[in-house]
Amino acid sequence: MKWNKYTLKTNIEAVDIISATLAEVGVEGIEIEDKQPLSASEQAQMFGDVVPKMPKDDGIASISFYLDADDDDEEILKSVAEQLTQLKDFVDIEMGVITKSQTEDKDWINNWKEHFKQFYVDDILIIPSWEKVKPQDKDKMIINIDPGTAFGTGMHETTQLCIRALKKHVTSKTKLLDVGTGSGILSIIALKLGAKMALGTDLDPCAKTAVDENKEANNIPSESFEMMIGNIIDDTKTQEKVGFEKYDIVVANILADILIPLTPVVLKTLKPDGIYITSGIIEDKEADVKAAIIKAGMTISEITRQGEWVSITARKRG
Repeated sequence: MKWNKYTLKTNIEAVDIISATLAEVGVEGIEIEDKQPLSASEQAQMFGDVVPKMPKDDGIASISFYLDADDDDEEILKSVAEQLTQLKDFVDIEMGVITKSQTEDKDWINNWKEHFKQFYVDDILIIPSWEKVKPQDKDKMIINIDPGTAFGTGMHETTQLCIRALKKHVTSKTKLLDVGTGSGILSIIALKLGAKMALGTDLDPCAKTAVDENKEANNIPSESFEMMIGNIIDDTKTQEKVGFEKYDIVVANILADILIPLTPVVLKTLKPDGIYITSGIIEDKEADVKAAIIKAGMTISEITRQGEWVSITARKRG
């Protein structure tokens, strides 16, 4: 399907009022592009962890809206022009002409692929399916990951912090619970490190498809890595399926506000002396997560940092 795309440039400060004006004249959706850097909290809310490099912020934003190419645009464009002219009397919108182009529906789900390239986390090579392993890397630990719409490529600092913690604690006897498993990357790496089995839980049904595909790509036997969709915090049936005092390690790479209510639930799933690995914690939330871990009855054994992010490893008292 083809669309007429109309774009105007304005000051960052005028984006909200122009957006509201467009809605008033019948524009149902807009696209805003600017060069403002993403905050850590904004990055944490992205569905994936591939964050493209941004150019320097110049204070300018582009606002685009789309109209069906088969429709008559004249009336709505006239209304837009009239409303924007009136806005200039009240606010500096720095607007020139509205430019027109034509576009077609895009595969937005797969656009992130242009930013996801193979890379190392220490001595582990993480590579997407559309790239080839270089001859010099064939003897390395290779993890094939395609996240799809589920979180987890390994590029994000929080995922890397968890990977390094798993390298320290996984043994051949490890039974792992991976809460918020996403693409399954942490469970797959744990199994490659020698873990006995892994169970992943997630709220997003897309995670099941992503995990199944990544298990196959990494030759992980189905019986070694089970995936469950459910809310382990609030759903007692999910908690019962997961089991109690069953796991040597629980890893949770989730936002701090979720880790806080999750932690007492995790305590019940861990064996005595079991290890709890957390990340997804922005620096200013570190104290809150530490308090929740201590309150639950665990002892903090290590805190590591990368960029603005924190990982806390704790142990259940035996």
